Amino acid sequence: MEGAHGVGEWPAELFARTVAGVPAYRAFLREHGIDPATVTTAEDFRRLPLMDKESYHRRYPLPQRCRGGRLEACDMIAVSSGSSGAPTIWPRSVADELHVARRFEQVLGDGFGANERSTLAVVCFPLGTWVGGLFTLACTRHLAAKGYPITTVAPGNNKGEILRVLPELAPHFDQIVLLGYPPFMKEVVDACPDLRRYTVKMVFAGEVFSEQFRDLVAQRAGIADPVTDTASLYGTADAGVLGVETPLSVSIRRFVAQRPELARELFGGERLPTLVQYDPGSRFFEQIDGTLAFSGDNGIPLIRYHIADEGGLIGYQEMLKFCRERGMPLRDQGPRLPFVFVFGRSLFTVSLFGANIYPENVTVALEQPPVSEWTTGKFVLETPEDADRDRFLRVTVELAPGVVGDDAKAGSVADAIRRELLRLNSEFAHYVPAGRQLPHVRLRPAGDPGYFPIGVKHRYSRPNPTEGHAHG
Repeated sequence: MEGAHGVGEWPAELFARTVAGVPAYRAFLREHGIDPATVTTAEDFRRLPLMDKESYHRRYPLPQRCRGGRLEACDMIAVSSGSSGAPTIWPRSVADELHVARRFEQVLGDGFGANERSTLAVVCFPLGTWVGGLFTLACTRHLAAKGYPITTVAPGNNKGEILRVLPELAPHFDQIVLLGYPPFMKEVVDACPDLRRYTVKMVFAGEVFSEQFRDLVAQRAGIADPVTDTASLYGTADAGVLGVETPLSVSIRRFVAQRPELARELFGGERLPTLVQYDPGSRFFEQIDGTLAFSGDNGIPLIRYHIADEGGLIGYQEMLKFCRERGMPLRDQGPRLPFVFVFGRSLFTVSLFGANIYPENVTVALEQPPVSEWTTGKFVLETPEDADRDRFLRVTVELAPGVVGDDAKAGSVADAIRRELLRLNSEFAHYVPAGRQLPHVRLRPAGDPGYFPIGVKHRYSRPNPTEGHAHG
């Protein structure tokens, strides 16, 4: 398909600026035996080494990775949790926020008409060093400074505070935009039936969700058209928002969600990824062996950064051709931007309330007595939905040979996992509500063919049924 390597012009100017201004990147190329003067074409660019946290961020001092080798040139810091809970630091400047504010402008202005309607933006992402809350707050305020009639309130992921301020503020605006992680947004909607009295729009980020989930939340919030009045962002702490859902991308996703054979053709499998459009002039994507890499300017400029999200690229014209040939009605052709689809993190992580949950965190819990005495250490992470479309963490654990499981053992495992997740994973501790932090643990006998088949390489996570088509 078009975009198997990249869509748009290769970022020659960004590469030149990074070589000239970032000491760590010059050292990185030197260590790989590359003379930057020889990189003059797209083919040359594709031969540059991929960077990631291990090969780049942990090898060079933080200031050396910043523009001009100066950390103080950045005025804001975001932090993400690594697989062991160790933080990764992501500095940025106001210029970086302006880049990302354009993505919010796409959703709020182009999509929701916030350039003409008085809009209350309610930031429900966690506030603090994590990227979601304060970055979103900064971007909505940039739009207000640009002249948009947007007023922002930032209760964060404090449901009580959200429910306290909404009744006071909502009646004074043409529309309300709630911005937060999908499962938390559902909790807010379920706790606030009065939302249906207002014109509500929603912006999601952080994880893949089903179209049934979108419909359910839209129905409960009184949203008339989930295609035009909801949007998901594809964003990371590494580089802010990389792409956004548009009415076109949502329509396409909903069309193939009902047709597994088209999902296989378009995405290479029956799982339903997040499908967004992106600006290749802002973030240059490449598809590498079924995973994504991107290049973009940030407080730490990134060149061929291998983010390790599973997904791929589809050109704009190629996507329209695919849809027309398969009889999909296109009521709005949207911005002429390429598409990126994202299944989520590889390396067996799962996501709950926007927090990445890593196998390493769970392993620690199973390595300690008494749990270690009657389990093998193998487990599978899942975040399925219950009957009310609420996501929860399920951990299926393999018992040691000859051991019989019971409720007491399952409870001990669940308590141990929660304890270690709270200790090791700051995102889990701050993103996931306390009432949802205890995992549902299932104990399976050794060699269980459904989860722990003998002689097969073990996978520590599996896709949720709602990311494919088990529920339609």
